[in-house]
Parts: sequence; C-alpha cells; structure tokens
Amino acid sequence: MTTLGPLSVRLPAGRATRRRSQARLGLLPALGLVLPAAALSAVGLVLVWSATRNEPGSTLPQRQALSVGIGFVLMWAVSRIDLRVLRAYVPVLYLLGLAGLIAVLTPLGRTVNGSHAWIVLGHGLQFQPSEFAKAATVLALATALGEPRDGERRPGAGAVLLALGLVALPVGLIALQPDYGTALVFLVVATGMIAVSGAPKRWFAAFAAAGAAALLLVWRLDLIRPYQLQRLMVLADPDADPMGVGYNATQARIAIGSGGLLGKGLFHGEQTAGHFVPEQHTDFIFTVAGEELGFAGAACVILLMLALLWRGLWIAANSPTPFGTAMAGGVVCWLAFQTFVNVGMTMGLLPVAGLPLPFVSYGGSATISSLAAVGLLAAVNRRTRTPA
Repeated sequence: MTTLGPLSVRLPAGRATRRRSQARLGLLPALGLVLPAAALSAVGLVLVWSATRNEPGSTLPQRQALSVGIGFVLMWAVSRIDLRVLRAYVPVLYLLGLAGLIAVLTPLGRTVNGSHAWIVLGHGLQFQPSEFAKAATVLALATALGEPRDGERRPGAGAVLLALGLVALPVGLIALQPDYGTALVFLVVATGMIAVSGAPKRWFAAFAAAGAAALLLVWRLDLIRPYQLQRLMVLADPDADPMGVGYNATQARIAIGSGGLLGKGLFHGEQTAGHFVPEQHTDFIFTVAGEELGFAGAACVILLMLALLWRGLWIAANSPTPFGTAMAGGVVCWLAFQTFVNVGMTMGLLPVAGLPLPFVSYGGSATISSLAAVGLLAAVNRRTRTPA
C-alpha cells in the first residue's frame, strides 16, 4: 500500500503536467488569432479617425470603438462555447439569420448606398442582417457537411445538396436587396466549405457549369443594373470615365499611389483630408492606409490578415471533427475572399463590389460579425489536436 501510494499521486500529477503543456501549445493558435485581429482592429480605429477627422461633430471613431469592444466580448463568449452545444442551436441561429434577411425586405428595411440591406432602429442605430447571416450560414453548412453517414469519410450527394439548399435561401434573399457582392461571399464560402469537407471533385465541375449558366441567364434577362455594368466597363478601361462611373476607382488609385514606400504620415494624407475618395472610411479604407502609411503600412495590414488566415487554416487542418474542419474552413474563406475583393477593388484590379475590409473598415455589423467569426475559430481550436 505504501509503495502504491506515491504512484497514485504521481500519475494525476503527470497528467496535469501534460495537460498544462498541451494547454500552452494550444494557446499558440489562439494567440495567432486574437493578436492579428486586435492589431487589425486597432489599425482600423486609427484609419477611421484619420478618414473622418475633418468632419465636424463626427462620432464615427467612437462608434467604431464601441463596435470593436462589443465584438471582442462576443468573440470571447463564442470561443468558450462547447461545439456540441453550439451544434444543437444551429437550426435556431440559421432561422434567425433568414428572419433578419426577410425583415430587410419589409417596411423595416432601409436603402443605403443603393442596397436595401439595412434595418434602422432609431437614434442613428442601424445594422445589416446579412453580416450576421454569414456566421449563421457557415454554422448551418458545417452541420450539413460535417456529419458523414456511418462508413463515410466525406459528405455524400445528399449532404452536398442539402448544403446548396441552405446557402441558396440567403443568397436569394440578399440578391433581392440587391447586394450581389455579399451574395457572392456566401457562394464562395459554400464552395470552399464543400471543398474542405472532401466532397468529390465532380461537384466542382457541376458548380462551374451552373455558374456559367447563371451568368448567361442574368445577362439574357437584363438583371444586371446599369451602374453594375458600368463598373465592369470601368475595370476594362479605368480611364474611360474618370469623372463619372470611374471616379471612385481613379481616386483610389491616386491615393494609394501617392503614398509611396513609407506614406505621407498619419493624418497627413491630402487625398484623405480632402475626401476625394468616396466612402473612404468604409469600403475604401485601404486607400487611407496606402496614402498615409505607404506601401510598408499597407503591406503590414495584409500580412496581419494573412497571419490570421494561416492560423485559421491550421485549426481547420488539425480539427479532430469534420464539423470543426468545415466551420473553420468556412470562416477562413469568408475573411479571405472579402479581403481579396476589397484590396483588389481599391487598387483597380477588381470591380467595385461594396465589401468592407474585415476588422479595418468602419461598420458595426461587419466588425462585430468578423470578430465573432474569430471566436468560432477559437472554439474549434479548443478541441484541436496540439502539435507534437
């Protein structure tokens, strides 16, 4: 008995030591998420302040700071949720997301910048339901794709079709607003999640054919609005109408190009101070970084985002469950695609799509939902295998 007593004490101590070691290792991916998100949010606050500093009585920086604070609280709360509990509430969250999108199409909705995508609560408070529907749809798709049947290691045809049906509903409602940029985000996320879940490659050939048919149908039925068609024409010839439809893209390139290598200095951007770039605190916030922080500062913003996305991919690849892999992959696709489109359109490489730069652009709904998405990645990380 006396010889076994010390042994009975050492075993729990050994397990506790291993758990502490694993916790420290598991903390690395979490810090790899939180630190870039915090840095990007801080940069965004400063850039929003710079972009709006000449507007008398502007409270946009304070509002953005409040949104960042709410977003980090929500990120922490989401990161602590057990994935099994979260999966149980996915249907409710998905239905709430659809309810928000439907509410926009009722008299509760308001039109902002050509899209009927907002709900105004009064006293200057408004939110965009499609931003919160992104997270709800990611969860719904992860549930559909992350539960293979017995004996299957990847989703079958039924799961893929269910996922397509789940994404078709929000895409259709968002297209009615119309907000084709956001609708495209949903489609890209769905495609990425189907790929990450290991679906057969023949599905992607079908997606390509369906996409081509949809574009042809949109063209034939004249569903593209004149201003959207003009944006595509400006992309082909940026100098075709520099004072008209091409004004945004032209001024954005001028602002970014004028920053040079190191920029003109924070709060010293002439293009920014003169508000030559429309919506420079929201969709075109990257032009403020390019002018005032230069190539070096703008590159740092991109590198911070890449660091966060890299950690997200690591978490997706090391998740012990298909549900966690699909969910983490969906969040990475969401943030990566919006970053790619936002930076591309401000540099004149892509048409103007009205997508904010995650964590950086002004916007309460987008900021809170993006930080909540980081919380989802952290929740998956809590159940992720630690590196050897």
